[in-house]
Amino acid sequence: MNRLQIDPMSAHSRSLNRLSSAAPLVLGLVAWSSGCAVTSNGPTALPATAAEGEDHVVYAVTGAPPATAPGHAVAAQWTEIDLTLWSTPAFRRRFTESYIAETDIEPRVTEQERNTLQQVVELMGSGKVDRAVSILQKNSGEGASPVFDFTLANVYFEQEELYQASISYKLAVDRAPKFRRAWRNLALVYVRRGEFRDAAAAFSKVIELGGGDGITYGLLGYAYTNLEQHMSAESAYRMALLLDPVTPDWSMGLARSFFKQKRFAEAATLCSSLIEKDPNRAELWLLQANAFIGLQQPMRAAENFEIVAQMGASNYETHVTLGNIYVNAELPDLAVANYLQALEIDPQGNLDGLLRSARVLSAQGAQDECVALIEGIEAVAKERITSAERKELLRIRARIAAARGAGELEVQILEELIELDPLDGDALILLGQHYGREGDLERGAFLFERAAGLEAFEADAKVRHAQMLVVAGRYGEAVPLLKRAQTVRPRENIQRFLEQVERAASGR
Repeated sequence: MNRLQIDPMSAHSRSLNRLSSAAPLVLGLVAWSSGCAVTSNGPTALPATAAEGEDHVVYAVTGAPPATAPGHAVAAQWTEIDLTLWSTPAFRRRFTESYIAETDIEPRVTEQERNTLQQVVELMGSGKVDRAVSILQKNSGEGASPVFDFTLANVYFEQEELYQASISYKLAVDRAPKFRRAWRNLALVYVRRGEFRDAAAAFSKVIELGGGDGITYGLLGYAYTNLEQHMSAESAYRMALLLDPVTPDWSMGLARSFFKQKRFAEAATLCSSLIEKDPNRAELWLLQANAFIGLQQPMRAAENFEIVAQMGASNYETHVTLGNIYVNAELPDLAVANYLQALEIDPQGNLDGLLRSARVLSAQGAQDECVALIEGIEAVAKERITSAERKELLRIRARIAAARGAGELEVQILEELIELDPLDGDALILLGQHYGREGDLERGAFLFERAAGLEAFEADAKVRHAQMLVVAGRYGEAVPLLKRAQTVRPRENIQRFLEQVERAASGR
C-alpha cells in the first residue's frame, strides 16, 4: 500500500519545537534565586533590606526597581511570557521564605558577618553592585561563613553570570554540605546551563536534606526528562503533584513522561483532563494528538491538529503531519491544502517529506492534487531546490504524464532528467518503458541496457526489458534477462513471472 509512515515520537518532537511548558517554570525559578520580586505583572528586580533576628537573618524584599538594577532588562522580557507557576500566592510566599536562613541545616553567621551582609544588601538596593561584589569577595573563602559564597553566587546569578554563580554555590556547599538553599540554587543554575545530570544530583541532595517541596520535585522531573530517564521523571512529577496539585506544569510533565514511555493511552487520558481545565493551551492538544497517532487513531489526531490550527498555534510540522494523515486517509485535497499551508508558514521548511507525499499522491492516482503540490513547492521554494530535489520533482511529473497518456510531455521531462544526470537509472528505465509502449523496441532496449549498466538499477532494468519483450511475444529473449535479474536480486514475484515466461517460450 502507498502510505506515509507517521512516527508519533518524531512527530511530537517536531510539532512542539516552538512550544515548551518548562520555559515559564524555569524563568520563574530564576527570578526566585536571582533576587527578583514576584508580582502579578511578572518578576521585578528590587532592592532589599535586612532585618536582624537572634537566630537568623531575614531579607525582606521591598521598594521599586532602580533604572539600572541588575537583571532588570531580563525581567522586562520575562513579563511577555505566561509565568503561571510563580505568579501564584503560594510561590510568592515561597519566594519570601527563601531568604530566611534555615539554621538547623546551614551555617550560622556571626554578628559581625550579619553587619557585613546588611551593608551588602543596602549596596545592592542602591544599585552599587560592583561595591557589593567587592565586599563579598573579600569576605569569602576559608575562615568566613559560606553564606558569603552563597550571597555572592546569588549576585552572579542575578547578573546572568551563571558560570561564576555555579563556582560560588559549589564553594558554599563544599564548605557546608548541608547548606540546602545553596544546593537548591546550584541546581537552578545547572538547569539554566542545560547541565541536567548535575541538576538532578543537586535537586536530589535538596530532597535528601528535607527540602522536598513541589517545585524541587517538579524540576527534578524536568531534569530527568531532559536526560531521557522517563520513569524517574514520572516518579518525580507524581511527587510534585502530590505536594503541589495546583501547578499545571507538573501534570504536563507527567503526561509527557507517559508519552515518552509510549504509554499513549495514559498520556491521552491525562491530556483530556488537562484540556478541560485549560482548553486554550495548544501544547496539550498537540501532545494528545501525537498520543492518538501512537494509538493508531489518526483521525482523532487530525481533529486535534485542526483545533490547534484554529487557535493560530500551528506550524510547519503540524500541518505536514496533518497532511500525512489525510494522504493515508485518501483525502488528497485536504492533504495538499495542509502541505501548502505549511510552506506558507515556513518557506524554508524541509522538502523531503513533501516530496515523499507527492510520490504517494501520484501512486494513489491523485494526479491533479499531486501537480498542485509540486507547483506549490516550485513556486515557494524554487530558489533553494537542490539538484537532487529537482530531479525527484521531474520524475514525479514524468509518472503523472505517463498516467495521463501525455507521451510527448513524458519524453520531454525524462530527457531533461537524463540531460541533468546521464546516470539516472530511474529516468532511463521510465523512458525505456515509454518507447516500449510506443513499439520502438530498439530504443527501449538501448535505454534498458544503459540502466542495467548501473549496478543499483541492473535488476529492475532487466525485468522491465523482459516485460517489454514479453508484450512483443519474444519470450525466449526475455528468459535470460529474468534469470539475470533473479541472480542479482531474487524476488518471489519475479520468479513466478520467469516460470510463466519459460512455459510460454517452450510452448507449454
